[in-house]
Amino acid sequence: MYRFFSTIIFLAILPVYALIRASKGKALPLEKFGKFDAPNLDGKVIMYHGVSVGEVIALENLIKKTKEIFPDCKLVVTTGTKTGQEIAKKKFEGVADFITYFPLDITFCVKSFLNKIKPDVVLMAETELWPTFAHYCKKKNIQLFVINGRISDSTYRSYRLLTPFFKGLFKNYAGIFTQSEQDNEKFIKIGAPADKTQVMRNLKFDVKKVQADFDLGEGRIIIAGSTHKGEDEIVLNAFSELKKEFPDIKLLLAPRHLTREAEVKSLTEKTGLSYGLRSNNDRFDKNDIIILNTLGELSKIYQICDFAFIGGSFNKTGGHNPLEAVVYEKPAISGPSIHNFKDIYWLLTQSDAGKVVKTPQELTDYMRKLLSDKEFYTKACSDCKTIFEEQQGALEFVINRLKATL
Repeated sequence: MYRFFSTIIFLAILPVYALIRASKGKALPLEKFGKFDAPNLDGKVIMYHGVSVGEVIALENLIKKTKEIFPDCKLVVTTGTKTGQEIAKKKFEGVADFITYFPLDITFCVKSFLNKIKPDVVLMAETELWPTFAHYCKKKNIQLFVINGRISDSTYRSYRLLTPFFKGLFKNYAGIFTQSEQDNEKFIKIGAPADKTQVMRNLKFDVKKVQADFDLGEGRIIIAGSTHKGEDEIVLNAFSELKKEFPDIKLLLAPRHLTREAEVKSLTEKTGLSYGLRSNNDRFDKNDIIILNTLGELSKIYQICDFAFIGGSFNKTGGHNPLEAVVYEKPAISGPSIHNFKDIYWLLTQSDAGKVVKTPQELTDYMRKLLSDKEFYTKACSDCKTIFEEQQGALEFVINRLKATL
């Protein structure tokens, strides 16, 4: 019934939807209709789906590990959004054998897609539940899994009203693997079979420490990582104010795009504080601020800071990965725009490992707390360590499931 009515509704609204997208200069990708030329995918095919940027990032280490462990298998990666496609193509070039869009959940689109890809195993990240796709996976004996599964409280309340529908849907799945005990319980309560539903923990926490020797001098170091236009001013104002109270503090300012180096230098000069450049091997012995204007060092250099502000969060970027700092047991602070990592921040903010502030003044105040309250700061660092210990192991879990399935 779902497949029949969804097809009718889709055909009815498609012309209107296409016109709306056309008016915004956006075409509906033909790949979503199953219209694409697939490469030779002979042999076993493993398919991963991450709807957008956050999910694709979460899958990165797992997909690369899958390529390493199963070199004879073909890897297909799908996304649901244009930005997801862009990130997937950037991260998985030379890793995935084919990257395309996930089909619309309409019978002819799904059948065309599956007939071309012919996956043996499909792993869907988080809460991508598509009834038509699941039905045809079951019909074609394709092993379908939810991995890194999560359900927000608001979504859960809606899904509880549709429990009979979901009970039927979940019969098509070989396994539902969730991020937490709470998510596990939610899936079971909306109809997932208890014997197929299991906690795997969170893929995003499979981040490894990379020890490197960074000796930039003495002082308590604040890192502002991956800052975007408009955020450098916020950080510099906060640092300038706090510097009067805590003379020993230093700032490592790392703009997301190095094309902004001149702009960031100009803003830094206006503070009246001394600054240097990482490219010149400048140190904090003679500088209050160092601008990180080199490539590839930020994720490793977080280990030298006392805490970090994660950029892309005081604009509409959606934030960057706070775990790059937290893995080194350094508390992370973010502005309010965190939609790319909202599940991560939800976990971090259950303790003092992470903090989301709403305004620049809140940022300054929270930095002050970390600098002035030694007991609080020590607990925040300890919370970073605890959350990683609780969450790691998801990647190994999925790889073991693939070994048992293929």
